[in-house]
Amino acid sequence: MPPFSSPKFFLAGGTRLLRRTFAVGALLAAAGLAQAQPTGAPIRLLVGFPAGAGTDAIARTLAEKLKDELGTAVVVENRAGAGGQIAAQALRAAPADGHTLFLTHDHSIAILPLVTKNPGFNPATDFTPVAGFATFANVLAVSGATPAKTMTEYVNWVKTQKGGKDTIGVPAPGSIPVFLVQLIAKKYGIDVQAAPYRGSAPMTADMLGNQIAAGIASVPDFIEYQKTGKVRIVATIGAKRDPLLPQVPTFTELGFENLTDYPWYGVFAPVGTPQPVVDKFGAALQKVLAMPDVKKKLTDLGLNVAFEPQGQFAGRVRSYTNTWAGIIKASGFQPQ
Repeated sequence: MPPFSSPKFFLAGGTRLLRRTFAVGALLAAAGLAQAQPTGAPIRLLVGFPAGAGTDAIARTLAEKLKDELGTAVVVENRAGAGGQIAAQALRAAPADGHTLFLTHDHSIAILPLVTKNPGFNPATDFTPVAGFATFANVLAVSGATPAKTMTEYVNWVKTQKGGKDTIGVPAPGSIPVFLVQLIAKKYGIDVQAAPYRGSAPMTADMLGNQIAAGIASVPDFIEYQKTGKVRIVATIGAKRDPLLPQVPTFTELGFENLTDYPWYGVFAPVGTPQPVVDKFGAALQKVLAMPDVKKKLTDLGLNVAFEPQGQFAGRVRSYTNTWAGIIKASGFQPQ
């Protein structure tokens, strides 16, 4: 073996030292990269409604930006049907590894378990709220082919031209719009019945085709058609008028009670999802919502954009569920 001071020793030892240094450096870099970026499969963002519907457009707007914040692909996966029930069941069956999330509005989480005997999931025990990001208003709209421009004109039209009977489209059976139809019938003394569809898109198509004269859905479902006059929104849920519809009165202004809680949009994960994963997604979502172009797109879709962290959002979900549990019980509705 060459002596300690030998040039050969330094050459051989230096080479080994450099190799070890590079190896350690590579391991440290890999570890840092693993911490900075999710590994494995892309994140699936489940959506319980068809492509082209309002919820789908919202999810795709967010997914496009979230992939940059999270450093991995965020793929919108449409599991349409049963008012979001199919997507919710898919979330329940998914592993709690942070690679499957559910973007939805209130119906799938708060209302379905109240109106369905066996929904196939229990939000309280199967899901973890991640964050809320917007509220919106459910609204009553009439087809542009009808002469009605206000709630009073619609009611008078039903009484004088339809023999006091009409059908109002709703996006799903057992949904909040179904109960709104019942409240409208009771208040105005008209025989209006809810016609359930498989989502708001086919319902709106029938309104545009003058197959039905009226429908109840969210502002995002109607706002573009409202702008062109193809539908006319005549009443909105909420404590105050919608900023996008300042000329449209609230149901409260029209004399309805207990219709001030806004529906919401949020993201859920399977129960047991590690808290750091939940926190990371929530932080990324908050950053995305602060982007001017994203906020404008969502606002133009009819949303009131406001990030709600996990705890605050969970409280909103509980309160909203309790409010509608009382309304549904008072209606006499029996879970199907």
